[in-house]
Amino acid sequence: MSRYADYHDLKVEVANKVATVTLNRPQARNAINQRLIRELRRIWDDLGDDPAVNVVLLTGAGDWFSVGGDVKAMSERPGGDVLEEGEVHDPMISRRLVTRQLDLDKPIVCAINGDCVGLAATHALLSDVTVMSEDARIGDSHVNKVGLVAGDGGTVIWPLLVGVNKAKEFLMRGTLLKGPEAERIGLVNHCKPKAEVLPFARAIAQELADGPVWATRWTKLSINQIVKDRVNRLLEASMALEQVTFELADHKEATQAFKEKRKPKFGQQ
Repeated sequence: MSRYADYHDLKVEVANKVATVTLNRPQARNAINQRLIRELRRIWDDLGDDPAVNVVLLTGAGDWFSVGGDVKAMSERPGGDVLEEGEVHDPMISRRLVTRQLDLDKPIVCAINGDCVGLAATHALLSDVTVMSEDARIGDSHVNKVGLVAGDGGTVIWPLLVGVNKAKEFLMRGTLLKGPEAERIGLVNHCKPKAEVLPFARAIAQELADGPVWATRWTKLSINQIVKDRVNRLLEASMALEQVTFELADHKEATQAFKEKRKPKFGQQ
């Protein structure tokens, strides 16, 4: 039995030292619900322990990479996503999602095959090499769409990739960038026609998988110390502020507006 057989919303296939990990909720545009959060928290450790894997290729099923957090679920439970029976809402989950991905010493190549938003953009941008479709959009809409601080990693990785002021503007406005613009400003590594995204990303993954294992891994870990330093400085504060905004009127209005299929009216106390 495969070590990945009990994953439900992640599809994991291993071949030629490359593990292809697919966000696999195409019926929901790969929206990240609590079960997928739990699986994303586990997957990096499982991949790290798998001797058959040298490199990870991360992508999304269907036409989307992922729309990010499951706003529909949020609208059905005030204050956050739907929890299963006996589950406790843990604000440290966001930290573990980020740190466990960064702790994986095996390179992660991300094929952004379609729109990539919010928490999904964080996971994509925390990868080591990103290949994005020309017609895909990437952005973090925590602030302007759901009335939340971009506290699950966006405040860490965006300034590192595009600079402080661009990051502030993109995060506060929820700007969605097309592939060519994302490549031009250095947010992603490569931009390709949609049909070429996965093959191009897979070729990079295979090249890395066939290369010098420890030199590759330790080069990644060395550079990731820059990101980890930012995580240690910023993440807990931004997570705490995000938790506060879960309880504010703007977030409740945003989730209600999503449910009612209308534009939210922020600032209504």
